[in-house]
This record gives sequence, structure tokens and C-alpha cells, in this order.
Amino acid sequence: MEATRKKLWTKDFLIVSLINFTITLIFYLLMVTIAAYAVEHFNASTSTAGLVSSIFIIGTLLGRLGTGRIIGDWGSKKTLFCGLLLFMLSTMSYFIAGNLPLLMLNRLVQGIALGVASTATGTIIAQILPPERRGEGIGYYSLSAILATAIGPFVGILLTQLFEDYRMIFAVDSVLAIICFFMYFIVTVPDAPKKAKDVAVKAGFKVTNFIELRAVPIAFVALVIGFAYSGVMSFMTFYAKELHLVSAGSYFFIIYAIVILATRPFTGKLLDTRGANIIIYPCLVIFAIGMYAFSSASTTIAFLIAAACIGIGYGNFNSVAQAIAIKVTPNERLGLATSTYFIFYDLGLGVGPYFLGLFVPTLGYRAIFFAMVFVILLSIVLYYFLHGKHEKLKQAKIS
Repeated sequence: MEATRKKLWTKDFLIVSLINFTITLIFYLLMVTIAAYAVEHFNASTSTAGLVSSIFIIGTLLGRLGTGRIIGDWGSKKTLFCGLLLFMLSTMSYFIAGNLPLLMLNRLVQGIALGVASTATGTIIAQILPPERRGEGIGYYSLSAILATAIGPFVGILLTQLFEDYRMIFAVDSVLAIICFFMYFIVTVPDAPKKAKDVAVKAGFKVTNFIELRAVPIAFVALVIGFAYSGVMSFMTFYAKELHLVSAGSYFFIIYAIVILATRPFTGKLLDTRGANIIIYPCLVIFAIGMYAFSSASTTIAFLIAAACIGIGYGNFNSVAQAIAIKVTPNERLGLATSTYFIFYDLGLGVGPYFLGLFVPTLGYRAIFFAMVFVILLSIVLYYFLHGKHEKLKQAKIS
């Protein structure tokens, strides 16, 4: 009985993880190519191309904003259906987005769909995991996104090298979105029970109907970290070309994913047994080192060492921070906790490319990435005051 209660690798866990992998794969496949597409096909400026890339994440933020409450009203499975349907339709609509405004509108709508669908998958995972193994389970679940982080950019850059027509990318994405939509029909989800108090509080407009306040401190740290990483995600193609390291650029995310796959099983278990601080502080320091190496890289080896450091640092921070948001929240508000975390995180990812793109013409990519080292160091201080010192006190009391 105990073994069954603690089981992680169920059919539904695997299917929901696969759905998350597929929609994230599509996201990253487009994220590293859409800015170049906007420049080449619509003569967009660097800043506008950054906006074309990041408006997707603004849409994701908007999608997440109300999804926590919608999950509470409709249930996570119905919410997932709506998100996947809209995601499939918007992915297929790239073929008819014939000008820059339409392209940006479609990016926004697809972002909203991803926000709804990914919040639903994250909530479903939190619902089906044993509470005492949530750190470990969320760590394994987040590997679905990490694999997509590696494969998506690699395939996207490879397709741009093999085919001059970007419609090949849109075709691959459309097929994946259709497959993902039909995977929904084989998922079984037991919705979390609602408390009477929680149902009553939904009457009228309240901030707590849309935001889980207990998740805000760690979510704010994730916002800063997402901002620091956003330039790597959006400007990788341009930066690699500038350094004449296009081949290394295509393998950057592969190395990034490999080191996360190697370290994630340990960090998840460590979180459940020793707490977050023992993971977060080293990860942020390693992330800062990786960003410095990235900003100063001039060879393939240096470029890929930076990828490994960023993977260990940023990649593990993200899953641990998400697990923290879940752990500090009651079961009946898991949907809100998940959406709150990603609202802040997506805001950092979404604002970053546009804001940083404004400075690229005058400062250049190297200076931008070097500046992000100090942003990451700032996040260490923020983490200490917003969560780290409180967890240290809690661990001391337990001891």
C-alpha cells in the first residue's frame, strides 16, 4: 500500500509530461528562429524582432493570469483541453500570418494558449504526486521541458540551415501540435477537492483569486532569473553568428540539457531531504559563472563550457524554485501557486528580450550578457531575504 501511494511513474504522469514536452518543444523551436524570420521576411529591426520573440511570453503571462482560478472552477483537465485546442489552432495559423502585425497577434494568441495548457499540466502533476515526494517528482517532470529546451533550438537551427523556407518549421510545429492535442484524450485526472472556504472566497474580485501570495517571494526571484536568461534564449542565433560559432550555437542547448539530465535526479531528492538552500545558492553562483563565460566566449570549447554552467545553474534553479512555490501552498490552491510562479517567471522572460534588444545596437551582445552576471548576483541577495533566511530558520528549528 505504501509503495503504491508513493509511486511516481504512473501512466498519467508520463502522458502529462509528454504533453508538456511537446508544447515546450514547439515553443523553443520557434523561439530561436522567429526573430530571424521577422528580420528576413518583414525587415524588422533588432528590437522589433525581439518583441516578436518575446510577445509570445507576454501572451503566456496573460494566459496564466486567470488560469489558476479557471482550474478551480472547471478542473484541470477541462482547462488543459481548452489550452491544447487553442494552441493547435494558433500553431497552424503561422501559415496565414502574412505581415508583421498578424505574426505578432498570432504569437500573442499562441502564448496565451501555452500559458493555459502548461499551467494545467503543472497543476495536474502536483495533484497526482505524493506530497512527500513532490520535490523529486516535479524535478523529473521538469525534465520534459529541459529535453524540449535542448531539442527545440537544435531542431529549429538545423531546419533553418537545411531549408530556406521557414514554412518547414511551421509544418513540423503543426504536426506536433496535432499529436499533442490528441494525447489529451488518454489522460485521467482526479481533480483536487475544494474547501468550502476556498469556494466562498471566489465571489467578487480579489487579488487572492488570481495570485497565490505564499508563492510570490520565490516567484519574484524567478522573475529576475528569467530576465537574466531571456537574452540567451532570444539572441542565441544572432550572437553565435557574430562569433562565427553557428555550429557551437546549435549544440549549446544539447550540452545545456545533458548536464541537467545528469544533475536533476540528485537535486530533486536533495530538495525533499535537505531543503532548497543547499541547492539554490550553488546554482545561482554557477549560473553567474556560466553567464560570464558566455559573454566572453570566443571558441567552441568556451561556448559549450558556458552552456554546461548555465545548465547546472539556471536549469536546476528553475525546477527547485517551482517546487518551493508548490511546497508552501495548500493542496486546494496548487493551480494558483503554479500560475503565480509562472506569471512572474514569464514576465522576466517576456520583458527581457525587448528591453535588452534596445541596447544591443549601442552596447553589443557581449556587454549585454556581461551585465546579466550582476543581475544574477543580485538575485542571490534577493533569494536570501525573500526565502533563504526563512528556510534556514525553519531547518534550524527542525534540527
